[in-house]
Amino acid sequence: MKTRTTIAVALALTCGSALAQKTPGYNEKIPVEIMTPDKVETSIGTLNFADGIPDAETTQKLYDNLDTLRAVETFLNFVPATSLEGIRQGHISRGATECNQMLIFKKLMDSNPLFLTGNTDTVYCFGFLNLDKDGPTVVEIPPGCGPGTVDDAYFRFVIDMGPPGPDRGEGGKYLIVPPGYEGELPKDKKDGGDYYVAHSRTYAHWMPLRGFLVDGKPDTAVKMFQDGVKIYPLSKADNPPAMEFISCSKEYFNTIHANTYEFYEELNHVIQREPIDFIDPELRGIAASIGIVKGKEFAPDERMKKILTDGVAIANGTARAIAFRNRDPRAKIFEDRQWTSGFIGGDYRWLDGNGLAGRDLDARTFFFYLATVNTPAMAMKMVGKGSQYALVFVDKDGEPFDGSKNYKLHIPANAPAKNFWSVVVYDPQTRSELQTSQPFPSKNNTGDTLIENADGSVDLYFGPKAPEGKEANWTATVPSKGWFACFRLYGPLEPWFDKTWRPGDIELVK
Repeated sequence: MKTRTTIAVALALTCGSALAQKTPGYNEKIPVEIMTPDKVETSIGTLNFADGIPDAETTQKLYDNLDTLRAVETFLNFVPATSLEGIRQGHISRGATECNQMLIFKKLMDSNPLFLTGNTDTVYCFGFLNLDKDGPTVVEIPPGCGPGTVDDAYFRFVIDMGPPGPDRGEGGKYLIVPPGYEGELPKDKKDGGDYYVAHSRTYAHWMPLRGFLVDGKPDTAVKMFQDGVKIYPLSKADNPPAMEFISCSKEYFNTIHANTYEFYEELNHVIQREPIDFIDPELRGIAASIGIVKGKEFAPDERMKKILTDGVAIANGTARAIAFRNRDPRAKIFEDRQWTSGFIGGDYRWLDGNGLAGRDLDARTFFFYLATVNTPAMAMKMVGKGSQYALVFVDKDGEPFDGSKNYKLHIPANAPAKNFWSVVVYDPQTRSELQTSQPFPSKNNTGDTLIENADGSVDLYFGPKAPEGKEANWTATVPSKGWFACFRLYGPLEPWFDKTWRPGDIELVK
């Protein structure tokens, strides 16, 4: 015997079925959200379908759009790889083709070379390692070396040297081991050996070392590098080749990746050179989607080359939006100032703190489109060690900087830097030091004799002409160009991290 509930449910189902209208061509009512209309208006134009199947014109339009999207995605995901490749090419252009040939800036890095947000205030000594050619490679660094880092071909962190590294500023021997190496290796320091051993996923590596000024001069750091740094294959440890230091101060050369179709040629070179698994299948698939596959010729046809040319223009514009007009609310270091963190999210791997959001792709693009050197020491709190960075792209009112106008920056007294602080001005086109009448577009509190205020604070000035009586505190700008700046602290102290000390905004002088 049927219950009243059973009868009610049956009646409801019967009524619902009777009232529901069948979708034409179907036996049932089909949910509208799973259907595709014959004509759809989109941002790429009208899309035409016959019973869900795109016509020939729509198919071509969609594939062109897909290839453009993949071209954009490839650029944004592979800026780290092509950036390091650009640096490798820069080394070659200066004659540094072997691991024992290093670039050194004996008179500091001025504005002649094109180098992403380079620093005018530390002595740079750059090495490039080719583990495919040389196998496991030894790097000896002397005591007193400033922060140093080894990054791989995708600009991933491998190991630190100097104060943030395992030698803690005492110097030592490092051994960088290539992927897949099966030969015998010496013991690691932690196991009683003589080397700090680091295994890598790639063959190419960039190794920037930094030395601090002594009495405002680079001489001590230069001597330390030339007397104490050695790089050689482990296989030649008994008779290492003599070091060669190539002077680069006041020399023009380029280390920056292309923002045109040539970007993809640069990337192809990296993919062909490195082992297949130096990047994961997901990233390999992105590159492969536009024709860049290890072991295959990259030869896009006329249609694809046109799409790649368009795609890289869109991607470059997107990277510039992310860099100069970042929309992430976490980007600001201080809630009431315009200063922006270089490591948005606070992680050198650009991983969300609790793992829920995964890799922050825009934060990674932001960093590598503007900067080089990837190390946890630049992102983590290391009181009195390492360095901290703050970028600024707009004035107090949120307007981009105009090289024809005058600006002022107030640095309060007792800046929390154990070693020194500096402000360097950059060109938004090249993201390198701004080229002006001044070879060094910067000011720092140890190498420059700055005019202090009565309370110990310092006011810095930026503009096409120095304000009268403030020449010592003035950095030149170019009337026809914009600019942005980076505030650095070497040996940052607690007031920087707890934000009880903070620099002023850069203000327009009206």
